[in-house]
Amino acid sequence: MTLPIFTFREGTAPLLISFPHVGIQVPGDIASRLLPEAHGLLDTDWHVDLLYDFAAELGASTLVAAYSRYVVDLNRPADDANLYPGQAGTGLIPEVMFDGTPLYLQGQGPNEAEKGARVATYWQPYHAQLTAELDRLKDRHGYALLWDAHSIAAEVPRLFDGRLPDLNLGSNAGASCAGSFAGAVFQVAQASGYSAVLNGRFKGGHITRHYGRPAEHVHALQLELSQDTHLAPGLVPSLDDGRCSRLRPVLRQMIATFLSSAAAHYGTA
Repeated sequence: MTLPIFTFREGTAPLLISFPHVGIQVPGDIASRLLPEAHGLLDTDWHVDLLYDFAAELGASTLVAAYSRYVVDLNRPADDANLYPGQAGTGLIPEVMFDGTPLYLQGQGPNEAEKGARVATYWQPYHAQLTAELDRLKDRHGYALLWDAHSIAAEVPRLFDGRLPDLNLGSNAGASCAGSFAGAVFQVAQASGYSAVLNGRFKGGHITRHYGRPAEHVHALQLELSQDTHLAPGLVPSLDDGRCSRLRPVLRQMIATFLSSAAAHYGTA
């Protein structure tokens, strides 16, 4: 049985929330070649889509990936260009985990033909849907908003020094979103009681950078959450009810502010 590449739900507001790294499916021919350490899919954005359970109430469309980033990273460009030159990364078709541990049994990594096939099978359909929805939103509302939702462990020494702030907003240093929109959302984050940064270590991946085009009335923000804000301590990644009950109202206010800032700017409030 072939599983869908993603789950898409169409909304009524001019906003699409993208979840490119929550997938946990790995095709059997790939899974059979992974090292035991990789089967835990530790670098997944665990349960992030569940944190945004209010999305439908705000009218947002949602696009949720089904397959693991170990199959293909949907937030990397198809040419695998390094988004953060000079810093460690994991690539379009990862062959190491975030901590540098190899993913594959020796000699079992994907060749170029397999990499191309994965891009065609998993990457292209996700981005085709993302593009189509942003086009629809822009046609209907005159503008479109994109929120790219992510999470990561608070400490990953290979990828960044020290401890990551709780809320990491990225607008590609201002290139992917109007400064007034990003600034308003960041003010909510700053007032939330969580530690927050705008365009810190995570400025936005390929999705934010590629689709965010303010001059064309498409505005994109990425939010990278520290997993300490919502996951329970322990080896099995699960949501912590107490942490989620604190975090969700902040996320909702951030999203609502993104919407209201744009509506005021475009005169649709």
